[in-house]
Amino acid sequence: MYIVVQGEDPGFNIYVNGRALARHESAVERLALELGVRPLLEFFSADESSMSLLIEEGAGNPELLKRLPPPQWYRGEDGMPTVMALIESLENDPQQLGTEGASVLEELREYEIVLRKTAERDLRWHLAVSWR
Repeated sequence: MYIVVQGEDPGFNIYVNGRALARHESAVERLALELGVRPLLEFFSADESSMSLLIEEGAGNPELLKRLPPPQWYRGEDGMPTVMALIESLENDPQQLGTEGASVLEELREYEIVLRKTAERDLRWHLAVSWR
């Protein structure tokens, strides 16, 4: 799971690892719901080329491309309540996600940096996924 910032070059590094978050997505979603914030996957969106890549990687049905809605974009600050609540919860108890809680926490901190910079520059973002 990684962050895509709208536009060609946002002027800052948007790289986030996201592998631990993807591996523990179900547990992270449950935690977000327990904390009363939107799950990260609610910020997922993809354009036709991204979905084509996912389908080529074996994730999904090619028929989905025919019904694909336009990409959804979110303000940087839209994702901050989720990311900050998850960070705080995992800082207080990193073992609630098992042995990889620290890895998930590290990736959430990367998300926080990118979302703060996105908000500061009044840009928009969404989450994307890769199966590689």
